[in-house]
Amino acid sequence: MSYVRLVFDTATLWKFGLINKEKILNRAIFLETIAAMPGMVAAIIQHFRSLRNMTRDRGMLNMFLKEVNNERMHLLTFIRMKEPGTVFCAAVIRAKFGFGRFFLAAYMINPAWCHRFVGYVEEEACHTYTRILREMEDVPRGSELARWKDKDAPKIARGMVYDEMKAVRADEAEHRDFNHAMSGLPDNAINPLYDPGEKMDVMLKKYVEDMMEKEANKHGENCSCLRRCYCFR
Repeated sequence: MSYVRLVFDTATLWKFGLINKEKILNRAIFLETIAAMPGMVAAIIQHFRSLRNMTRDRGMLNMFLKEVNNERMHLLTFIRMKEPGTVFCAAVIRAKFGFGRFFLAAYMINPAWCHRFVGYVEEEACHTYTRILREMEDVPRGSELARWKDKDAPKIARGMVYDEMKAVRADEAEHRDFNHAMSGLPDNAINPLYDPGEKMDVMLKKYVEDMMEKEANKHGENCSCLRRCYCFR
């Protein structure tokens, strides 16, 4: 993991010179572009596994897609702040092509290891955004970074740029914990955050309550009396 961090720091010039707006956006855009891939790979494999085995996905698919969409929204926010150039886009495409092939093959072999790896990557992302926030807090008043942090974030986000960075860091921390938790679950486990059976029970209960409510209103009876009559809870 330290080697991956070293390569990424070198590619984004993170360790060279002062941290400024340009470096922050380059690093954030590159990071969020790559970070949106693991969840989609997991979702695709889960989808085809469900079709192949003719079984339910146990609530995993929606969870992976939710993570992917969250990372995508981070990316859309940052590219509203800076339009990537041709060279930068080419570098991102090459990185995605290489990492995508590696992660797809690895996930087909050992999903638990991949989730653990992504958990460590998200931990590094938390360190990155913590460093960005610290730089914004300690920067001299009147500098470019100081003026930028107090600007309004793009309309796709909320608050100022500084607030957006804090929100992104919180999301990355959630993704870190989620992937570490996923690495410890067996293949046939139900999503602990989204149990389809439990959700179905809630939906059925609400349906029965609504039907009884309509029946009570139709006959002019008190709904609570009808519930007691049917011993419904």
